[in-house]
Amino acid sequence: MKIYLIRHGQTDWNIQGKIQGTHDIPLNDNGRRQAGQLAEGMDSRPVSRIFSSPLFRARETAKEISRRQRVEIELLPQLKEVEFGKWEGLNWEEIQERYPKEFAHWEVNPSVASPPGGETGADIISRCMWSIKEILRVTGGREDAAVVSHGATVAHLVSCMVPDQEEIIIPGNASITTIHYNPLTEDFCLLENNDTSHLSD
Repeated sequence: MKIYLIRHGQTDWNIQGKIQGTHDIPLNDNGRRQAGQLAEGMDSRPVSRIFSSPLFRARETAKEISRRQRVEIELLPQLKEVEFGKWEGLNWEEIQERYPKEFAHWEVNPSVASPPGGETGADIISRCMWSIKEILRVTGGREDAAVVSHGATVAHLVSCMVPDQEEIIIPGNASITTIHYNPLTEDFCLLENNDTSHLSD
């Protein structure tokens, strides 16, 4: 089984460097163009299932894949972006200026610390693990699937599936990260990380 972890297309907040989190920001014109190119790039990666975060920017992206591959979208709330609480709508510089103590604590120990009103790293990992188990349950571990989510969530999903991966990166907009799952051994293998070759400049 192949699991294609996909980050949504570009939004205006991406350009502005703002933390989106659970804010329901739509794709911008370039993001919609990227979603179309992504869907074309997925033509060579046929899937039987499409799972998506319920946030609009992810659903817009998933809709393009769904339209081309004629596969229904299944929403999984656990695939939403990391909840950054009061930090959402700010850029990292503003966060450090307004919340210096909270940011310092979060940066040192994100697994137990959280942004004010947001999630801890442990919370995020817990729902990512749930998502992986649910996807494997629904597919029987044998149907190729597209999983459309968000930058930080995709990074955590990769970390959960391939914990020995040396470098976990935040993938680019409309990127594809490919994971192979062997249902006999229950092992995951990272085949392709942050592929954006389907996007034009």
